[in-house]
Amino acid sequence: MSDLPHRAVTRSAKLATLPLGFAGRTALGLGRRLGGASAEIVAQEIQQRTAEQIFKVLGELKGGAMKLGQALSIFEAALPPEIAGPYRATLTKLQDAAPPLPATAVHRVLAEQLGEDWRENFVEFEDRPTAAASIGQVHRAIWHDGRVVAVKIQYPGAGKALISDFNQLSRLGRLFGALLPGLDIKPVLNELKERVAEELDYFKEAEAQHAFAQEFRNDPDFFVPDVIAANEQILVTEWMTGTPLSKIITDGAKEERDRAGLQLVRFLFCSPARVGLLHADPHPGNFRVMEDGRLGVLDFGAVNRLPDGYPPVFGTLTRIFNQGDMETVVQGLRAEGFIRPHIEVDVDALRAFLAPYVEPTRVEEFTFSRDWLRHQAATVADLRPNNVVRHLNLPASYVLIHRVHAAGVGVLCQLGTTARFRDEVVRWVPGFGDDPGDPEDTPLAVV
Repeated sequence: MSDLPHRAVTRSAKLATLPLGFAGRTALGLGRRLGGASAEIVAQEIQQRTAEQIFKVLGELKGGAMKLGQALSIFEAALPPEIAGPYRATLTKLQDAAPPLPATAVHRVLAEQLGEDWRENFVEFEDRPTAAASIGQVHRAIWHDGRVVAVKIQYPGAGKALISDFNQLSRLGRLFGALLPGLDIKPVLNELKERVAEELDYFKEAEAQHAFAQEFRNDPDFFVPDVIAANEQILVTEWMTGTPLSKIITDGAKEERDRAGLQLVRFLFCSPARVGLLHADPHPGNFRVMEDGRLGVLDFGAVNRLPDGYPPVFGTLTRIFNQGDMETVVQGLRAEGFIRPHIEVDVDALRAFLAPYVEPTRVEEFTFSRDWLRHQAATVADLRPNNVVRHLNLPASYVLIHRVHAAGVGVLCQLGTTARFRDEVVRWVPGFGDDPGDPEDTPLAVV
């Protein structure tokens, strides 16, 4: 893996401007109504313009705001249809693309990072990006040796903007403490900040991607494009073609969606055992279904380093949970820090809260659905004092694992996948099959 010369980017990203305020949209709608258009048509036009504005503003803000938009795009499956419906297509765009940088800005970054003779690295370079996301965008090019490559370019000022967004979030720590008194928010925020900083370093991303590419080379189920060259803000990798997972979500046949969902689960669960790393950003924009049926995986900026593999506590405790020994489950959760020492929980309420999450592998096949996710989301969002969720903690060491589980379930519900998830958990989650007991009681790692 060769290194590209490094020159620091110093220019700051421009602030985004709102293309049309809410007052402007309302006046527009009123004007159409007075002109004779039906209320239904006017409402549809207002919703469409609002959706377009969400896409444009979140995309142009980049950084943390864009990441928020991508999170919303996954968890729209948890929203009631009457709320999410008008904005679903627009939010889905955020999984694959955002408003891109103009070519002049791209050329400036390349010159600053690679030198004024940057074009000598390429036989061809396409100015129009193939994808644009939260901190960078990707261009198709032909490397100087004739290989087709993907060139990932970090936005000017992306690091400063992302850290600034995160610092703003950190100021809300007291609010989290009031809403979730069982949560020790400070170490969680510190862990998130460290992981955010890692996402800005393309050298680290290159190392992780290369490790995945080597392990999954010639794998029948997965493809990871290998790294060709990198510095802190430019990453050149092999080119990969395929259908975006977001397209499979919206247009794929049931069989395609089932296969893609099972492959996603298999990839996430097997990676810690095979690579010692967990891909920690499983939104649909990072996956492609290739012509040969393999699942192509992109974007390794966020990874959780698990050199000893997947934590056995998930498999062990869920196995014990399904055997009915809640006392041991509570002791185990307390030992791992999911329940802080001074917090008492209602055991029956905890059992009721956890039960749906073990459900997918208590049957031969399970179907993830939007309705199922909406029910789970309503439980988590209920912050009344007697809700057990208010009494649970998230240990810092499990922050990225929780992120993967939550996002992964969101994607599976978007896909509406039906598959034998139990088989994957039995195979890849340590502690899960040590004492399987009755096959009907096989648990799922808590998500």
